[in-house]
Amino acid sequence: MLESQRLSWDGTGRIVSIEPEATASPRPLLLPGLADVHNHGGAGHSFPTSDLEGCRAAALHHRAYGTTTLLTSTVSAPAEVLLPRLELLAQLAQEGLSAGIHAEGPFIAAVRCGAQDPSAIVDGDPGLFREMIAAAGGHLRAVTFAPETAHARELVDLCAANDVVVSLGHTDADAQATTAIIDYAVAAGARVSATHLCNAMPPLHHRAPGPVAALLRAAMAGRATVELVADGVHLDDELVAFVADAAGPDAVSFVSDAMGAAGQADGAYMLGALEVVVAQGVARLRTADGSPGAIAGGTSRVIDQVRRQVRAGWDLGAAVRAATSGHRLLGLRDRGELRVGARADVVATDSNLYPLRTWVGGVDCTPSDLQAGDPERRGS
Repeated sequence: MLESQRLSWDGTGRIVSIEPEATASPRPLLLPGLADVHNHGGAGHSFPTSDLEGCRAAALHHRAYGTTTLLTSTVSAPAEVLLPRLELLAQLAQEGLSAGIHAEGPFIAAVRCGAQDPSAIVDGDPGLFREMIAAAGGHLRAVTFAPETAHARELVDLCAANDVVVSLGHTDADAQATTAIIDYAVAAGARVSATHLCNAMPPLHHRAPGPVAALLRAAMAGRATVELVADGVHLDDELVAFVADAAGPDAVSFVSDAMGAAGQADGAYMLGALEVVVAQGVARLRTADGSPGAIAGGTSRVIDQVRRQVRAGWDLGAAVRAATSGHRLLGLRDRGELRVGARADVVATDSNLYPLRTWVGGVDCTPSDLQAGDPERRGS
């Protein structure tokens, strides 16, 4: 992050100089573009269900708010729905609007389905996974599956062979089973992450530490990255701080887990085939009796989580590292930091970390409403 410095890039979209700039007036704070490796949509549109134009709008919404590297996330769905969806989302990657696709399911544990459709969950199926990889046309970058699913090691082998991150989650596995799959994945040369750590998995218990302990230990050893939805809804801020202190911010990846309601008003939405109600910014599955359903994705953006955690006491540099570590998880070494030679993915914010402008590869991607002042913060 830079303050009171001038950053320049050339026609190739690479940073060529960073120089001090003397100024008496307040200057925007410059941050590296943020990464979100788990995102189901925004601006009223859903990556699992919207048409191509709607998916473009969702991707551009998050880009305008500083997420310059995005994985578009699916949900568990029957093959006849999932495979065409992967083909559609591959078009976003081909257009440069995403860094690829994250398939959340369908090889997960039904007892930990969360906001996934239980009828669409299936046992690990290497044949179906090969079809998913093919449908994504080389753009499948991560897949969430449960360590205890059938053929888990074959799924890992396919991930290692196709540069797909092994993201473990929606699981009821114990610590030993989780550690065994982590060990196998690391030995196979696959990158490993935890899908929204603590959510959709058994809670940490002193006699049954479960997948949380196994994944956290792996992160502390530099063998895994743990996703944290650091929005104050999915995780308490104290838990976020604890995980970051234990594993270090470079092993933590802030993710939005956003659904269509991100950037929108409260109301009724869909997440895949499931109905969702958003009230006071919290998305939950609709239930027949009106009682609170399972949390159904997020409504924040990654920059919102950076701002929240800084207000909670985080050092800004650490928060930015947690919001850019997704680049390293994906092997994108040319972005996620402001240095000469890096791609000019840059976010300018005010002193309160509200975004003002976003550049991707040196190209200004800021919509007119943000250039005129973010309506969410007018009068604040």
